[in-house]
Amino acid sequence: MSAKPPKPVADPAPRRRQARGERRIAQLLAAAAGVFCRTGYAAASTNAIAREAGVSPGTLYQFFPNKEAIAVELGGELLKRAQETHGQAFLPENLSKPLPELLDAVLDPVIAFNCENPAFWALMHGSGVPGITQEHEELHAGLLSRVEGVLSTFAPEFTPERLTHVSNMVLGIFKSSLDLVLATEGAEQEAYVAELKAVLLRYLEPMITTTPLR
Repeated sequence: MSAKPPKPVADPAPRRRQARGERRIAQLLAAAAGVFCRTGYAAASTNAIAREAGVSPGTLYQFFPNKEAIAVELGGELLKRAQETHGQAFLPENLSKPLPELLDAVLDPVIAFNCENPAFWALMHGSGVPGITQEHEELHAGLLSRVEGVLSTFAPEFTPERLTHVSNMVLGIFKSSLDLVLATEGAEQEAYVAELKAVLLRYLEPMITTTPLR
């Protein structure tokens, strides 16, 4: 009975090349995030991104054909993280909290995400890239639905139309205030966050007709 031939040993080189490629992509995306934040998407260039990453333009083009492809990849990653953050902010147990505590529970992680990822704001509101625009609209629609769900718990007598109007107003107040929050740091930033919460509390509190059960 002849002996079985030995099984071929997998070459580790492809895995090493793949790992190097993933690290390079992460490096380029981090560089792009910095450039987009400083200059805006329109003024950014692949040369500036390559320079920020410390690589040649040719190296960049091995992974991304153009600036838009970089923006789509970075935007997709940030949108995924934003969706995860929204899920953490709108946990079901938060609905049992009084309105001031609910605002803290919802706003704090969302504001923290935007402060930690300023490229998200730059891409979502200034790039005009079709793929990013569509995904951001879907994210907005999902966030609006979450806000409507919270408000329907606190104000069950709202008509669907009123629910949509108030929810859109809440998001409008948040987004306009976020410009001020992201433009500041330290104590000044904390002051703007406190003012945002005060505005939303004073806007919503007169509408609340019920206290969610604990």
